[in-house]
Amino acid sequence: MNDQARIVRFNIFDRLFHVFIMVTFLIQAVTGMGRLLYTTNWGKTVVGLFGGYGGATTVHNTVGILMIIGFVIHIAYVLAKVEWKTWRKSLFDADSLVPRPADVVHFGQKIRWFFGMGPPPAFDRWTYWEKFDYWAVFWGMPLLAVTGLPLMYPIAASSIMPGWVLNVLVLLHRAEALLAMLYIFIIHFTIGHLRRGMFPMNECMFAGSVELEKELEEKPLWIERLQEDGRLEEVMVPGPPRWYRIVYFVFGYAALAVGLYLLINIFLYRNYIEWH
Repeated sequence: MNDQARIVRFNIFDRLFHVFIMVTFLIQAVTGMGRLLYTTNWGKTVVGLFGGYGGATTVHNTVGILMIIGFVIHIAYVLAKVEWKTWRKSLFDADSLVPRPADVVHFGQKIRWFFGMGPPPAFDRWTYWEKFDYWAVFWGMPLLAVTGLPLMYPIAASSIMPGWVLNVLVLLHRAEALLAMLYIFIIHFTIGHLRRGMFPMNECMFAGSVELEKELEEKPLWIERLQEDGRLEEVMVPGPPRWYRIVYFVFGYAALAVGLYLLINIFLYRNYIEWH
């Protein structure tokens, strides 16, 4: 058991949705890469895990539909949390992931701190890189859906659009998918797990809580707000049990290994990808 004081960071819905995105994204990445590189021995091996090219396509399409459904549920969940009577305040307060002018200020302060020209910025609940991380994934989902759905049903799509549009959609879908994989496997992994104080794994999305000491150092404005509102004691929770930490460490490192394996093969077969 972790004996350090901890506070709630993510609720159960946030955590389940993150796991859902992790699993479905990795499945899409594996089946998509396998089909893209099907003429290589590596591609044949990968799609063979799903019963061949047809099986990998079925899995890719099915999981794609599940991702769209999950994304719609997420949007409904987010909209339900907005206080619509005071929507402007609700969207732009410190608990919101919507970017604010303060994020630009914090970015500048971080640059100055990096070069030893000033103190580090004091953050509230969300840092500017956490917001960037969220919105980068958020906007990628609709683009993959819009380009992917017509490719799943090409005959029906051809009845309402010229055939050449499908060729364009293939290129857009592939480009966005590769960009998404590069972003997740490089930027997201670095932001989430390789920063000071987070290595070897940022546990908060799995545990749902984070050590109070860490938040006092990085997000003092959030802790001050909680204290001023009298809510700090309410969000204090015990650490996750040892067995649960073992489970999510194994799961997390397995996901990391799959991601790095795919990233390596993207670079190994980059010339093939460029020409196909």
